Amino acid sequence: MSQDYLLGIDVGTYESKGVVTTADGEVVAHAAIGHELSLPGPGLVEHDAEGVWWHDFVTLCRQLLQHTEVKAERIRGVGVSGIGPCVLPIDRAGRPLRPAILYGVDTRASEEIAELERELGRDAIYAVSGSHLSSQSAGPKVLWLRRHEPHVWAQTDVILTSSGYLVFKLTGEKVLDHYTATAYAPLYDLHHNCWSTDMARPITPLEKLPRLLWSMEVAGAVTAEAARETGLAAGMPVIAGTADAAAEALSAGMSQPGDLMLMYGSTAFFIQKTARLIPTDRLWSAIFLEPDTYVVAAGMATSGSLTRWFRDHFAQDAVVAERSGGPNAYAALAEQAAASPPGSRGLLALPYFSGERTPLNDPEARGLIIGLTLSHSRADVYRALLEGVGYGIRHNIDAMKEAGAPPGRILAVGGGARNLLWLQIVSDIAAVEQYVPSQNYGASYGDAFMAGVGVGLFANSAQVADWVQYERVVRPDPGRHARYDEYYRLYRQLYEDNVETMHCLARLAMQSD
Repeated sequence: MSQDYLLGIDVGTYESKGVVTTADGEVVAHAAIGHELSLPGPGLVEHDAEGVWWHDFVTLCRQLLQHTEVKAERIRGVGVSGIGPCVLPIDRAGRPLRPAILYGVDTRASEEIAELERELGRDAIYAVSGSHLSSQSAGPKVLWLRRHEPHVWAQTDVILTSSGYLVFKLTGEKVLDHYTATAYAPLYDLHHNCWSTDMARPITPLEKLPRLLWSMEVAGAVTAEAARETGLAAGMPVIAGTADAAAEALSAGMSQPGDLMLMYGSTAFFIQKTARLIPTDRLWSAIFLEPDTYVVAAGMATSGSLTRWFRDHFAQDAVVAERSGGPNAYAALAEQAAASPPGSRGLLALPYFSGERTPLNDPEARGLIIGLTLSHSRADVYRALLEGVGYGIRHNIDAMKEAGAPPGRILAVGGGARNLLWLQIVSDIAAVEQYVPSQNYGASYGDAFMAGVGVGLFANSAQVADWVQYERVVRPDPGRHARYDEYYRLYRQLYEDNVETMHCLARLAMQSD
C-alpha cells in the first residue's frame, strides 16, 4: 500500500461525503452526513454556510481520521468540492452575512436576468460568457443581493461559493476556480479566463469577486486554527477545488473527449469533455479543470429532489417501514414502479418542479402530470416521474448532438444511479448505454484525485482513468425505445402547449406568497 494518502470532501444539496484514499485510488475510509435544505419562500433555496458547509466538513474530517489508522501528517493534500454556483457574501472578518443563495434550483433573480439582458445585451453576454443567463447563472443573483439587501451588500467584502468558503475556512484564502467561475455569467470572460470589467459594471465592483485559480492549483495551506477544528495537520496543502459535478465527473472516470458524465443527483447534471470550446446557446460551454481543457455542460433543475418530494409527501408508509427495519423507501417505490409498464399506463410528467435549466433555460417552467384517471396507482405516478426525468435527459443529449458534441461513453453516477429501474428507463428512452463505476463515493473521490494532481502525485486529470473500474453496463431495449419515442414526442410538445399557463401560475404563486 502506498504511503501517500489523499483527502476529499464534497458538500452536496442534501448530503456531504468524504474519503481518504491511497495514491492508487484505494479508499481506506469513507463517511457521509445528511443535512437539510432551506426553502424560505417560492423560488428561494438556501444553505447555512457555517451550520451546513463548515459543520459537515469538520464533522467528516473528524470521522475519517477516527476510522482510519492514517495519521493526519501522512495526508499529502486536501481536495474540496460543493454545490455550485452559490452566492455567499462574507464580511472583512470572514463571517457569512446571510445564508448562501444556491445554484439553479433558486430562481429568485428572474427580474435581474431580464434587466441585465436589456442593459448589457443578450448577444453581448453570450459572446463574453459563452452562455445565456438562466437560474444557474450566479451574476444575476449577486445583483439581486445588491438590490434587495443593501444592508448586507454594504458589509460584503467578497462573494464566495461553497467550495470557496471551505477553502477560505481552511486557509484564509478567498479564491474561486475557473470552472465554477464560468457559471458566474455574465461576470466571467470565457475567452480570456478572467473577470469581465464591462459585464461586472452594473452588478458588482471587481474587488468583491474572489481570486481565480485552476481547480487543482494549491490555494494555500491549512492554518493552525483550521487544524485545531478539523484535526488536520497545519501546513497541509489545499487545492482550489471546484463544483461537485466536475469532481463527480472525475470520479466517474471522465478522461477523454466524448466521455459524458451523467449525474443522478438532486438535480441531473451533464458534463461532456470536448477537444475544443464548442459554442452553444442552449447548453453551457466551459473551460474545465486545467488550462486548455473544455466541456459542454448541461443541467436539469429537478431529478432526485423530485423523487424525494414524492417519497416525503405520498409514500410516508414506505418511510415508516424503512425506519422499522424494512426496505429502503426508494427501493420499495422502485419495486412498485417496475410493475407499471413503459409509459406508466398513459401518463406523462414534466419534471420542471423548480423551473428548468437546459435546454429550456426557463426558471418559470412548472411541473405537470397529465393523463391521470381513477385507474392510475401510486406506482404509475412514480414511474411517470422517473420517465419524465428520462425524457429530460434525452432532451439534453439531443441538444448536445445538435450542438456538434455527440456523446461517446455515458458514465452514470450519483445516488440515483443505484436505482437500476431508473437507469434502464433512461437507457430505453434515450437509446444509450450507461457505464456505472464500481465505486460510489461520488465527488469526494474526484476531490481526492484532484488533490493528488495538485501536490504532484499525478500529471493531469486524464490519469483518473487508472483509478476507475465499471461494475455494469446498462443497455437499451429496442422495443421499449420504440414505445417511448411517441411519449417523448408528446413530452416535447407538452411544454410548448403549456408554457404560457406555466408562466402565469409562476407569477400568481409569487404574488400569493
